[in-house]
Amino acid sequence: MRLYLTFAFMLFGVITAHAQIFTPNDKVDNNPTFDKQRWSWGYFLGFNNYDLNFDYIKYVPSEATGKDFEVDRTIGFNVGLIGNMRINEHLDLRLEPGVAFSRINFQFYKAEPDSFREINNTYVHIPLLLKFSTTRINNFKPFVVGGLSTSINLSSNENNPDDNYNGQFRMKTNAYYYEIGFGIDLYMYYFKFTPSIRGVFGLSDEIVRDDTPNSHYTSNIDKMSTRAIFINFTFQ
Repeated sequence: MRLYLTFAFMLFGVITAHAQIFTPNDKVDNNPTFDKQRWSWGYFLGFNNYDLNFDYIKYVPSEATGKDFEVDRTIGFNVGLIGNMRINEHLDLRLEPGVAFSRINFQFYKAEPDSFREINNTYVHIPLLLKFSTTRINNFKPFVVGGLSTSINLSSNENNPDDNYNGQFRMKTNAYYYEIGFGIDLYMYYFKFTPSIRGVFGLSDEIVRDDTPNSHYTSNIDKMSTRAIFINFTFQ
């Protein structure tokens, strides 16, 4: 995760430096009226890194109880559309429906090979965001973004009659999040290109507990929620 974030910050730094160095003050701005539009549209491609955060009912120090589950995160892929409504010079309202593909390798217990789960999820992810931008500087404009989102997990297994005792890890189909991030609008000759990074933090409990009330897999879990990082490249 640390390497992932370091790469993202380096990428933003290079892009910003390029815009500052190669966009002198006397250069004609590209697409000078782009942000005057009431509505604008686009699409995005990007990467994600999903994680699972667990809150436990009680602290049990023994490793055999599954107090600290192991989550091995991998890099997934995002794709989607953008609808942007201009409110004023510095504020926009954005709807960004998309699809995110992710895989998490999850281990309940180190000592039990049968407790390993490969969780492959496909999310229909729908964020509603407010974008706060600075004043445009030549051909680039930094911004921060934040808002709320929901998702439909098409691979949740919520209604699957099998549980962890049958090797099935179940999650709820619908989940809710808050999101916060930042990015840079870069104005090209024919379009606007925007790299951005965003953190996604789950608000709801997403785990479906086993049918056995005292399940040693799920009975000690008070809440399980998603955390994720999205790096998107937007074209408008």
